[in-house]
Amino acid sequence: MLVRCGLAPDVALDRQRLREIRRELLRADALGTAVRVLARRDVSERRLRERLASRGVHADAAESAVAALASAGAVDDARLAHARATSLSERGWGDAAIGARLEQEGLSPELVTGALAALPPESSRAAGIAARAPDLGAAWRRLARRGFSPEAIEDALGPLDEGA
Repeated sequence: MLVRCGLAPDVALDRQRLREIRRELLRADALGTAVRVLARRDVSERRLRERLASRGVHADAAESAVAALASAGAVDDARLAHARATSLSERGWGDAAIGARLEQEGLSPELVTGALAALPPESSRAAGIAARAPDLGAAWRRLARRGFSPEAIEDALGPLDEGA
């Protein structure tokens, strides 16, 4: 940091150099805050910017920290989308619920669509969950609550009303 500011033993500390040191200190503080956020949980670039702003980090310093962490691979929205979608599907959530959760976490619609496409078919996931339900009605209700589409539920269970 001090080298980037041009600080050396024989260099005078004028107003301009002090401003540069202050900017570098703000960037270092923003980077430290961002690393602490990421140490708890992987977050999207948008969510990281929001968290930094809520902690009072200056916008320029926050942008610099996010860019540094993204270039280092610590912040990767595509990786996050795929990992979170896989985790949620393994915990029994349907595509609608997974998509809503990913968008809520600040991921772009394109990344959400890609992550959902990489999952096993929704109807096969629904069939696995339905196999553990005590009866057909309970299975329908559980799958509907978990964000499975009516088509996936019908593929897995058949129509709820046999006359339909």
